[in-house]
Amino acid sequence: MTTFQIGEAAELLGVSPDTVRRWVDAGRLAANRDQQGHRTIDGVDLAAFVRAQAADPDERSEESSARNRLRGIVTAVVKDTVMAQVDIQAGPFRVVSLMSREAVDELDLQVGSVAVAVIKSTTVVVERAPKR
Repeated sequence: MTTFQIGEAAELLGVSPDTVRRWVDAGRLAANRDQQGHRTIDGVDLAAFVRAQAADPDERSEESSARNRLRGIVTAVVKDTVMAQVDIQAGPFRVVSLMSREAVDELDLQVGSVAVAVIKSTTVVVERAPKR
């Protein structure tokens, strides 16, 4: 069974350890004590909490087969005569999209715009994180 310390859970969730402690203290997230008295969170409980907190980044998910949707802010747009590169920062994740310049212009994507990166892929490589 995988368990996480408060700081590890906070890093995975992209919040501060104090936020995780407040969730535990408020009873929103279950925690136990290890042999040293430190609070730990069971991996299954943390996964259930994350699923319950997950919100659809936009209302279009019912209109698409794509399930990977990351809402973020456009941080860079580089255009040439035919193609463009758009960088989106979605929480701690940087998503880079290459698309036609025409699409960027039609969507009026600019630095500071809010955008949703929709990812549909039949190949997703999953790696197990190294144990700490």
